[in-house]
Amino acid sequence: MKTIDELIETARKSGRKRIAVAAAQEAAALEAAVDSWMNGLAEPILVGNPAAIDELAASLGLDISRFEKASAKDPAAAAAEAVRLVRAGDADVLMKGIVDTSVLLKAAFNKETGINAGRLASHVAVMETTSYHKLLFVTDAAINIAPDMQAKLDIVANAVGAAKALGVEEPKVAMLAAVEKVNWDKMPCTVEAAAITQMNRRGQVRGCVVDGPLALDNAISAESARIKKIDSPVAGDADILVAPDIEAGNILYKCLLDLGGAKGAGIVMGAAAPIVLTSRADSARTMLASIAFAALACR
Repeated sequence: MKTIDELIETARKSGRKRIAVAAAQEAAALEAAVDSWMNGLAEPILVGNPAAIDELAASLGLDISRFEKASAKDPAAAAAEAVRLVRAGDADVLMKGIVDTSVLLKAAFNKETGINAGRLASHVAVMETTSYHKLLFVTDAAINIAPDMQAKLDIVANAVGAAKALGVEEPKVAMLAAVEKVNWDKMPCTVEAAAITQMNRRGQVRGCVVDGPLALDNAISAESARIKKIDSPVAGDADILVAPDIEAGNILYKCLLDLGGAKGAGIVMGAAAPIVLTSRADSARTMLASIAFAALACR
């Protein structure tokens, strides 16, 4: 698939997924839940204060009479209950309402009661931009501040899983840096990028093709790679851009959306089920696309 609209349509055709919305008494989350139902993507389960959810829905003119509800006394309890629903198989996707992201992720990755899958959580965005020839995945723009080598291996694995869920059979992964040469003294991220590339070539990182370090222009422009004489199966045709840290990832993600006019969607991978982190700053279309992305990733 090459567009966000195609992503949404593919998810719709795959059938509704059950989405547990933690602390659903929040306007953006509630509107997104209703929108996902109307578009044939989801069967929402609204977890939280039932009276507050009903009152909010009435004030927004939303009909939620068809949706299942689960009572929880506060946002932390709502997070725990939503996670429990996913763990029990009663929901396929976890979604954030009016609960702190840290609280939701703590519940999701609790070793005893959560949906931990043995990897760290990382944010994976998928972007459609007129300046690139296919959908582009960007990670990690939201969770891991300064990932070490092991964390980057998990970030790559999460992004590869997300890309495969959207039909990319062998994702091309670009480990980004400011330069395409290893600088072990001043730029440790280039050393980690080179090491992960070598691990991929030796079969230790599977299911994808990795190269790095690559500067952004080399990763997405075949002409730039040609000029710089970079011989790489990834350069100019990357599917996944792995940022060296959260600053680079967040700036890249927001530049694509806010300056580049990209259409996007984002989910958290690494748990046994995908997690949708709604934000009041997101457009309704971005929220819908994120739910569709999660719906495909949970198959």
